[in-house]
Amino acid sequence: MTTTLQKFIEHLDPKTLPRVLQIQSGYYGGPIREFNDSVCSLSTGEIVKIVGYKVKKVIAHIYNSGEYDETVDLPLNFPGLFKIMQDKTPYCSIEEIVKALHIGRTRFGHPGFYSHADLYVGTVTVCKKEEIVIKSVADINGVMSVNCESSLNAKCHCFALPLSLKGEFYEYKDEKIYTLKEIIDWKIPKSRKRTVILTDLRKAWDLTKLYPKFINGIMTLKPVYEVKAILEFGKDIINLLTDLDVEVLDITQDFDMKNFMQTLTTHDIFERTSNEFPMIAEILEGPVRNQTVHRILQHGKKIIIHTKYQADRIIATELKSGTTNRHFLIPSLYKGTFKRRPRFFPTVYDLHIANRDTDNLHVVATKSFQSSLKEFSSVSVGDQFQAKHFQCCEIISDGKTIMVDALVCAKMEGKYCVKSTLPLYVEGGFMEVVHDKKQYYISQLCKDFSFPVNVKVSVRDLFTLGEDIVASASVLQLEDAITDSYLLVSLLDNPKVVWELPVHRISLSVNPVGNFYGDTYFSPTRTHVEEISEEEYYLLRRYESDVLHPPPRPPKTPVNRFISDDPELSSSKQDMIPEVNSTHKVTEFVCSLQNNCEDTTECGMEENVNTIETGIPEETDSCHSQSETM
Repeated sequence: MTTTLQKFIEHLDPKTLPRVLQIQSGYYGGPIREFNDSVCSLSTGEIVKIVGYKVKKVIAHIYNSGEYDETVDLPLNFPGLFKIMQDKTPYCSIEEIVKALHIGRTRFGHPGFYSHADLYVGTVTVCKKEEIVIKSVADINGVMSVNCESSLNAKCHCFALPLSLKGEFYEYKDEKIYTLKEIIDWKIPKSRKRTVILTDLRKAWDLTKLYPKFINGIMTLKPVYEVKAILEFGKDIINLLTDLDVEVLDITQDFDMKNFMQTLTTHDIFERTSNEFPMIAEILEGPVRNQTVHRILQHGKKIIIHTKYQADRIIATELKSGTTNRHFLIPSLYKGTFKRRPRFFPTVYDLHIANRDTDNLHVVATKSFQSSLKEFSSVSVGDQFQAKHFQCCEIISDGKTIMVDALVCAKMEGKYCVKSTLPLYVEGGFMEVVHDKKQYYISQLCKDFSFPVNVKVSVRDLFTLGEDIVASASVLQLEDAITDSYLLVSLLDNPKVVWELPVHRISLSVNPVGNFYGDTYFSPTRTHVEEISEEEYYLLRRYESDVLHPPPRPPKTPVNRFISDDPELSSSKQDMIPEVNSTHKVTEFVCSLQNNCEDTTECGMEENVNTIETGIPEETDSCHSQSETM
């Protein structure tokens, strides 16, 4: 059946690629982006093989008075936020929903729908118009099904629905806000339109490019795709936009693929069995980024793919004020060394969390705090503390008991130290004092310290592929360790320079040439430190392994845990300590209790403050004074 190239791609399941198309009508005489800058035209009867596609831009149609009044092209990085309008067109089966919607591991890939009639799933009854959230697609006892969740009577119920289930299903109303790219990636059903409302512009944008009614106006989004294709008997990959005036016919079933050169992506190669390595491949389309590894992987170059495996990486961020932070993936086999750098803790709560992994954490206050409660200490800029242990403090006010979580510290004053109790809600600022002068390999840092840890390269890696891009960073924050998929590769004309090629972050199309019979490597001879984009960084953080994260930050003001039988007392508990305005440069806490006292006694502190022994008990149930002799 003949259709436009745009409609063909809109309905195409990427799992069925590659597809062979014959041009039925239309002609494209302009230049097509090829690596040799040649000019190509498509004419009736031309045969092309589609090997991939991606969204290139989005056409937004404003809808007003029953007609489209204006259109505008939006780039994928358009800085607007959108709300999705509910699709009123029904689905006739669960299978139709799965084919139309994008289902994945994140919340974006968990679409919600409802049934027009009650559903009976075992002992569970899902009432009509109750939201059903699809979590995943799975083969359950030989039946392809979707794993679902639904909230029934304030309880979450999990169940499975077969794809073959027929009915009348509708998209559930989505109240979330999305970026344009999130909508394109997850929220446009195949063969359907997506209507949205532009609710906000997140940063400066030339509004003259937009029709004025776009702001808070209803619009329909239409993606325009860039299609990667190969001409019959051609050698290079060409790129076509789907808004070309071209009609095509799918002839995949009746055409011999041998007339086309074989093309593989990095994902395709990684899926091959281990006994198919090593192999030689010619690059048909290389990556576009301006980094060393991308400049090496030029069109027409031949590479040796020695093997495939999983390798460890450390996610790191350069901490630099006033500029956009750069993000890196550092191999665990990085041959340079690091020295620890101070960490900054914006609140006492953050200090408490860090102290659970580092005994006697030594910090300097960078922000003052004046306490009006006798149970708590005040803080001045320059005060030095050693964090000790957590403590829950009781405060009596107007016959009511307030329980406040706090951190007991040793305040250092020359050769003296004073017990100081700081509530966790304090928005101060504390800079770590690092006494550790040791140099560490990155594998040692991951073993000996908990993330995050701040470091600086002390000795650069002399075996990096190109420049060591992390060596110049003033401070690097090591945030997490991940495991990812890599191909071990080298150039055919320089086979001893071997590095790891990331499967998921480098878009590479190659033509397998044959087997390689020379010396094979199973580990890299060059270190490949990747600089990743903001989008890749957050994607990696989103898919990070499940770990125990610290509890949410406590409220900025003390919480009244006293439950009184007197309704007036219960209702007034929020008025005891007013809310704190965190935007003030110097945070002020105004409380109903006032009194402050301080006692100091000599404690025999040695010159190295990291070895202070305060004699503070490790745990007590409550505290009743601001300071004690130590």
